[in-house]
Amino acid sequence: MTDLPPLRDVIARHGLSASKALGQNFLFDAQLLARIARIPGDLDGAEVLEVGPGPGGLTRALLQAGAKVTAIERDRRCIPALEELGEAFPGQLSVIEGDALAIDPQPLFAGKPHIVANLPYNVGTALLIGWLSSPWLPWWQSLTLMFQREVADRIVAAPGSDAYGRLAVLAQWRSMPRIAMPVHRSAFTPPPKVMSAVVHIVPDEAPENVELRRLQALTAAAFGQRRKMLRQTLRSLPGALEALEAEGIEATRRAETISVSEFVAVARRLS
Repeated sequence: MTDLPPLRDVIARHGLSASKALGQNFLFDAQLLARIARIPGDLDGAEVLEVGPGPGGLTRALLQAGAKVTAIERDRRCIPALEELGEAFPGQLSVIEGDALAIDPQPLFAGKPHIVANLPYNVGTALLIGWLSSPWLPWWQSLTLMFQREVADRIVAAPGSDAYGRLAVLAQWRSMPRIAMPVHRSAFTPPPKVMSAVVHIVPDEAPENVELRRLQALTAAAFGQRRKMLRQTLRSLPGALEALEAEGIEATRRAETISVSEFVAVARRLS
């Protein structure tokens, strides 16, 4: 394996610093990065999509694990450092300069890639929703993503908790999310104001006869005023109250008490 200079030296040599506007926070701990790279399983020869690699800390760990990485980086200041990393791992790294929100990555891969990323905090949720909303079974094999801890908790939240909402239903109705590891704020440079966590998501079979758009409309209405009863929040959604009654769900309940399976059952009737 090629000896690599310390990441801090690379950053100093290229005059890089984390951009607050781009939601960047750099990770330097090689052991921590290696642990993140192991979460999806054996990556030797596997295709991986990385979004927002920055100077390439996590990219190193993925390459060292044997992955073939396609990295999308918006910050052109980081491109030279990533290109140097590509030279150290011939044929393993492809770097694309651009906005991940505007790029369709699916055609870039021969098979189903793992997506592994320390996501920029300002676009992380939007990217996740896009990946979870793709045609099912999706074009990706698994998601291993760094989020603010608050967002991670919302993804895996159970009914009845304050964190439970639309994001939990979207993540859980046809995939299996879990918090793979917490990450302390002190691990980042500069340290963010909040704690973080890595979430691992594996797709599952989608429930039959349920349309995503119906589920999205249902949860948008139900959680739009989450402290109100469903008989108030869903009355503007045609057929919703009748679907509740047909499923034996009391209209006096609130959205935060409705399980994912109950939302799916109601959405199936609306579909």
